[in-house]
Amino acid sequence: MPASALDPVNPARLQQIAQQLRSQRPADRMVALAHLREVPDEDAVPLILQVVDDENLQVRSFAVFALGVKQTEASLPKLLEILTQDPDYGIRADAAGALGYLEDPRAFEALVRAFYEDVEWLVRFSAAVALGNLKDPRAYEVLVRALDAPEVLLQQAAIAALGEVGDLRALDRILEFAQSEDWLVRQRLAQALGNLPSAKSLSALNYLSKDPHDSVAAAALDSLRRLQNKGSLD
Repeated sequence: MPASALDPVNPARLQQIAQQLRSQRPADRMVALAHLREVPDEDAVPLILQVVDDENLQVRSFAVFALGVKQTEASLPKLLEILTQDPDYGIRADAAGALGYLEDPRAFEALVRAFYEDVEWLVRFSAAVALGNLKDPRAYEVLVRALDAPEVLLQQAAIAALGEVGDLRALDRILEFAQSEDWLVRQRLAQALGNLPSAKSLSALNYLSKDPHDSVAAAALDSLRRLQNKGSLD
């Protein structure tokens, strides 16, 4: 349900959640964050910010994710700060992912820097995924470069993100993965091709629809249906 559609929360209930966020037990703080799902963004974000620097990594991770879902003007600057400054690479990766959920183009430069400069592949992976979520055409060069990464997961992320961006210039490069030994790479390719309407995509999807791995074949058939429903293959 969109946050704007949520009913105002009883002040006593907000106070109860706020008190739970101050509990000494990390499990209580996690439960309180979960309760914020049903709280309007403008009420939830100030409470999330109380624990986004929590000493417990699980609580911090959950809070960072929540900032990508519960969005106010305070969300972006805090997530950018975490992405660039947090000492824990897992939390930095969470921040990159949350920035993708925000779909705010102001995050573009920071995500590009994270992809190029962060030494941890997980952060670079999350940055690539987030760049795809932004659907910013400026991400093309970064994502094409990610196709050459030695980590297969980064290749998967780049293929999926290029599909989200929808830049047809990527087509020849991602089609190089049509015979990848990794079925997840082939599945990401099949999914991405559904956003890249062209004769080459049609040919590749027909090929992938006969893939020996059921998940790849199913993804290819789904992409074919989506393109056909859009009238892209007339």
